[in-house]
Amino acid sequence: MRNRGNFHLWIIGVLSFAGFACAQPNNARETVDVAPIEQRAQMNAPAINMIEAEQLYVRRCGACHSLDANRVGPLHRGVVGRQAGSLTDYNYSEALERATFVWDAKRLDQWLSNPESLVPGQMMGFRLSDEAERNAIIRYLEAQSR
Repeated sequence: MRNRGNFHLWIIGVLSFAGFACAQPNNARETVDVAPIEQRAQMNAPAINMIEAEQLYVRRCGACHSLDANRVGPLHRGVVGRQAGSLTDYNYSEALERATFVWDAKRLDQWLSNPESLVPGQMMGFRLSDEAERNAIIRYLEAQSR
């Protein structure tokens, strides 16, 4: 004997399985994945081992930069969120002094890929072509800027 009191639950279950119950309007389905591509890339980015990222930073950047002291290049602690060319105790190129952007992950990626294309006339003669290495260093610098 079937329990008629739960018959509506059975119907809802069958309709849900078939895709009819609780149907969303078409416009709701179109908004499922609207995050900017950069944000989606970060959400899907592999976890970065910060110890390895720090070692990579020292290997790739440490000859000219330090987190806490100006060297050939300016100090990097707090670089994410900082106006480009804005440290008062560092002698930037005229090109970087005139830059009007704030350092963020996207700008750092452009800078490390090809500094001259981002800021023509700048003085950094280094490029980091490996995307995974750039990503690790950028994530490390983000962590050091909080």
